[in-house]
Amino acid sequence: MYEPLHNLLTRIVKTGNLTVIWASGETVSYGDSSGMQVCVRVTDEEAERLLARDPELTLGEMYMQGRFVIDEGDIYDFFSLIRNNTLDSIFSSVMKFRRMWRILKAQVETRLPINKNRRNVSHHYDLTPALFDLFLDDDWQYSCGYFETENSTLDEAQLAKKRHLASKLRLSEKERVLEIGSGWGGLAIYLAETTGADITGITLSHEQLTVSSRRAEERNLSDRVRFELKDYRNMKAAPFDRIVSVGMFEHVGTGRYDNFFRKCYELLDEDGIMLLHSIGRTEPGYNMTNPFIAKYIFPGGYIPSLSEVLPAVERSGFLVRDIEILQMHYAYTLREWRKRFVARKEEAIALYDETFFRMWNFYLAGSEMAFAWDRMFIFQMQLTKKQLITPNIRNYMTETENALKKRESNLQPHARIKL
Repeated sequence: MYEPLHNLLTRIVKTGNLTVIWASGETVSYGDSSGMQVCVRVTDEEAERLLARDPELTLGEMYMQGRFVIDEGDIYDFFSLIRNNTLDSIFSSVMKFRRMWRILKAQVETRLPINKNRRNVSHHYDLTPALFDLFLDDDWQYSCGYFETENSTLDEAQLAKKRHLASKLRLSEKERVLEIGSGWGGLAIYLAETTGADITGITLSHEQLTVSSRRAEERNLSDRVRFELKDYRNMKAAPFDRIVSVGMFEHVGTGRYDNFFRKCYELLDEDGIMLLHSIGRTEPGYNMTNPFIAKYIFPGGYIPSLSEVLPAVERSGFLVRDIEILQMHYAYTLREWRKRFVARKEEAIALYDETFFRMWNFYLAGSEMAFAWDRMFIFQMQLTKKQLITPNIRNYMTETENALKKRESNLQPHARIKL
């Protein structure tokens, strides 16, 4: 038993039922024995030292490498037990110094004039499409769903999300829409089919471009839905009647928010509407992405607080017309993704290997935990250049959603994306 790690667990775990089997074979229990039992095993002494020294990074690495093993419960149960005891992640001066260094490094990197966007996006989104087919809904929506009821299915929640976004865009037929970060094309296709709008979607992922372009062609939408491999910074002023961006802003970086909103302002018509959907966090001031997520899942990613975003919005000239906070919706979405992914474990291992499966499972469970416990959320921000572009009373959104539901019933059913 490595004494520093034992002392750390003793300080943290006051309630709950945690059993640790140390590399020596010694078994130690922590907590007050309440609730379900979680039993973990550390396979070697070096893993014990690494976990004590830098748990923010090495917990994920040891789990991924099979050196931190969950014998009873699962990794989400372990996260829950820890978070039920503390929301803190700094328990020593060394951890505090390492956190400060990582924050400084992350902040500097977002301000460097080196464009790593395409490489960072490729790291995650150019993984084999068969991986995403294991856990996403039929439309491959890889962002937070909108759960209208606690019993909504994942597919229902993702359809409701698209409908909710459309209601805030107030689209009319033939209006020109720019989607920044178009994914596998589901939102663009939905907007075109339900409103008759003309959509240009841009992405930095080759895999997503291939899939989305094929989907538009299969649904006979190529005349008004097109996808391009392009960085938003290279877009020419059109202008567009609407701009929408869902789940892309987390890759911009806090040092580039001014450039992002100024470019969007340039691309938007004077009477236009922009809608931004992004993950947010509550902590004000400078921060960083979890080091495991930054290293293995989303290099270059950064989750902003509203206090970091709004000054850049205001400096660009945009007016904020509406901000909505979606609280637990992403926790519910991630829960469904994780359940689906774990249920297809053997297929995931066949695509890559067991190390990859554990890495991805850790990412999904940790992300779900962040929304359930760590006060992270989704914000949808509606922006315009002029007053009175949107109604004064928000019930227009509900009215539009009801109208869209009727149109959806007349659409050709969406089959699951073909690989």
